[in-house]
Amino acid sequence: MILYIKQKVFSWSDKFTIKDANGEDRYFVEGEIFSWGHKLHVFDAHGHEVAFIKQKLMTWLPKFEVYMNDNLAVEVIKEFSFFKPIYSLRGVDWIVNGEFLSHDYSIVNGNEQIATISKAWFTWGDSYELNFSDNVNEILLVATVLAIDCVLEAQSQSNTH
Repeated sequence: MILYIKQKVFSWSDKFTIKDANGEDRYFVEGEIFSWGHKLHVFDAHGHEVAFIKQKLMTWLPKFEVYMNDNLAVEVIKEFSFFKPIYSLRGVDWIVNGEFLSHDYSIVNGNEQIATISKAWFTWGDSYELNFSDNVNEILLVATVLAIDCVLEAQSQSNTH
């Protein structure tokens, strides 16, 4: 399956749509403007909240939590590194590898690649493509990729201050 996520999704108050390969709206994402820490709500096409992403405050490096059905599903954590960004995922057995800033990375589960994220060419606007296998929890994957984007944005904001 393929989904398209708007590149540069942030300002935190932004609203944007995640589209499927046919250009149909699949998910709606909405940020909270006035809150402690950054927060994103992910809604399905029927308007039901399917995931909630929030920044964990009081941490040295950026950390975001993904909730599904009010339960913590995964934490995305920026690890300390000198040369290239390293992210760990707690709560799932997934490993993330690649070039994050250019949206060119993959997610593996054991020896199986379950998703690739890459710059989308010839699509609606500036977007990146999330290509994943059918046996993956789609909502968890989408929310995890959005949380990785949140960590990237939080890191870039802290580097500019």
